[in-house]
Amino acid sequence: MKYEQKNPVPVPQSGPFSDVESTMQTVFDWEYALKQQNLLALYEKGKRNNWNATELDWGADVDIERIMRERAANMAGNDMMAKVLAPPRDLTDAESVELQLNMNAFMLSQFLHGEQGALLATSKIVQTVPWEEAKFYAASQVMDEARHVEVYHRYLTEKLGISYEVHPSLQVLLDDIIRDSRWDVTFLGMQIMVEGLALAAFGLLKMMMPDEPLIQDITSRIMADESRHVAFGVITLEDIYTKQMGASELREREDFVIEATYMLRERLLMHQVFERLDWDADVWVPWATNTPFMKGFRQMTFSKIVPNLKRLGLLTPRVRAEFEKLDLLRFENLKDSVEEPEATPPQELVALLMQMLAKDAEAQTAA
Repeated sequence: MKYEQKNPVPVPQSGPFSDVESTMQTVFDWEYALKQQNLLALYEKGKRNNWNATELDWGADVDIERIMRERAANMAGNDMMAKVLAPPRDLTDAESVELQLNMNAFMLSQFLHGEQGALLATSKIVQTVPWEEAKFYAASQVMDEARHVEVYHRYLTEKLGISYEVHPSLQVLLDDIIRDSRWDVTFLGMQIMVEGLALAAFGLLKMMMPDEPLIQDITSRIMADESRHVAFGVITLEDIYTKQMGASELREREDFVIEATYMLRERLLMHQVFERLDWDADVWVPWATNTPFMKGFRQMTFSKIVPNLKRLGLLTPRVRAEFEKLDLLRFENLKDSVEEPEATPPQELVALLMQMLAKDAEAQTAA
C-alpha cells in the first residue's frame, strides 16, 4: 500500500485528531450458540467476496477536469439541463466545470470520512454486540471499512487532486454514534442511517460519473460491501425493535432517527464548496436546498433508509410526521435490505429521480 499524496485531505478546524469520550460494556459470548443462520450466511458471503485495493487499475489516467469540460461542451445550449439545474445565475463553461469538480470532490471526501466513522463504529460493535455470529460479521466488516478508507483516500489524494474536510454535521453524528454506550444505537446510527444513505449515494455517483472507469470500479466494489453491511444492521435489529424493546426505549430511538436524518441532510448542502469557490453562500446554499434537481438528489439518498426503518418498526407516527415534511415517505414501499440486499441499479435510480423531477415541475406549473 504505497501511493503519493499529491493533495493531502484538509484538516478540520478541530485539528488533525479528535478524541471522543465513550463508555461501553464489552461483552463475551461464552455460549457460542451460533443460532442466527442469516448472519452466518452474510459472514460467509463477506469472506467469499473479499477484494484487495491492489486489484484496481491505479495506473489509469484520471482526468476529471477533462471529463467535466467535455460534458459542459456537450450541454452547451441544452435548455432542459439549464431548467433542471436552474443555477441562481448563468455560469461560464469554466465555472460550470469548477463547480462540478468541487461537488464531486466534496461528495467523495464525505464518503472517506464516513468510512472512517464506520471503521471505528464497527470495531466497537465487535466488542459490544452480545452474539458471536454478529461479532464474526462485524469483524469482517472492520476489514471492509479499512479497505474503503484506503481506496477513497488514495483516489482523492493521488488521482482527483481536490478534497474536503469532514462536514461539521457528519462529524457531530459520527461522534454521537461512537459516544453512545448502547450497542443497538451504534447499529442504528451507522448501519441503518449513515451507511444506508451512503449506499443510495453510491448509486447516484455511478450514474453521474459513467465516463470515469476507476471510480466506477471502486464504487461497484464498495456498494457490494455496503449492501451486506446495511443488511447486517437490519437483520440484527429487527427482532429487538419489533418484539423486545419497550415504548420508552423505542421513543429514544425515534428521537435518534429524527436527529440523524436532519444532520445527514445538512451534510449534503455543500456550503464548504461555495466557501472555497468564494461564491455567495447566501445565494448558493438556498439553491442547493430548494432547486428541484438538488432537492431530488438529496431525497434519493434516503431511498434505502426509509424502507429499512419501516421493517424495523421505526417508521412510527412521530418519525412519519418528520419524514412527511421532508417528502421522504415516497420510499416506504420500496424493498428493504433483507428483501433486496443488493443496491438498486443506477438506471432505476435515474428513472425514479426523473419521475420525481417531473412531478415537482408539474406542481410548480400548477402553482
